[in-house]
Amino acid sequence: MTPTPVSAPNAGGRLQGRVALITGAGSGIGRAAARLFAAEGARLVLGDKTEAVHATARQVIDAGGQAVALQIDAGNEADVMRLVATAQEAYGQLDIAFANAGISGGMAGIFDATVDLWTEVLRVNLIGPWLMIKHAGKVMADAGRGGSIICTASVAGIRSGAGGPAYSASKAGVINLVTVGAQQLCEAGVRVNAICPGLTETGMTQPTFDYAKDKGVTHKLGRLNPLRRAAQPDELANAALFLASDQSSYVNGQALVVDGGLSSSHPVTRQLTGQTAV
Repeated sequence: MTPTPVSAPNAGGRLQGRVALITGAGSGIGRAAARLFAAEGARLVLGDKTEAVHATARQVIDAGGQAVALQIDAGNEADVMRLVATAQEAYGQLDIAFANAGISGGMAGIFDATVDLWTEVLRVNLIGPWLMIKHAGKVMADAGRGGSIICTASVAGIRSGAGGPAYSASKAGVINLVTVGAQQLCEAGVRVNAICPGLTETGMTQPTFDYAKDKGVTHKLGRLNPLRRAAQPDELANAALFLASDQSSYVNGQALVVDGGLSSSHPVTRQLTGQTAV
């Protein structure tokens, strides 16, 4: 995967004058969102469990943007509170929170998975976004300027077939969580939405992409969706930017699916245009 060059901040950008917090910013969608949000004028607080978050911040700073990086556990309340406090201390405000961090938990089936596995997946993937809504949302509500919270769910949270049971259940929870969050933060003008990526080349899915490359079958990745390909992180970052910006000012409590059309249909035998279906 060739990373998109980091653009210098745009003085008239869609996020000019705003402060954005992004978790899972060490790679993949989170890193792409950090570069894009900064290019659109946002000042950033970036969190990730790995040291790579500092490299993301360096990319933003080298391009002329502003970013603070912290190594955190997105499913730990004290760490989420520290991220939110850092935004207030560094920039005096918080306008956007992108709860993007997540783990796959593997593909262990219903009978094979352990309670410990389920607990960890739910802690990071579902409790983490709730903590972001709880603490970032409170700061936004108290400030009285509104705001936007985005959570990364997944097509796996819509129906089966796109992830293991624990992962799928956690992402279904995120989709419901944003609807509840949107209702409970409505008086403060804080919007809460989710993005639901399909197969995307990120740090979490890198083993799948590496295996396909080793076997010479990269052309098969994403072949089940109508676009017949996998997504790149920048494509999901663009969806997050839309939800973070005023361009989505009337979008609230929604799960925006970005999957190449994968979830638009039940499984069928693919037919060429003009042929009779069977």
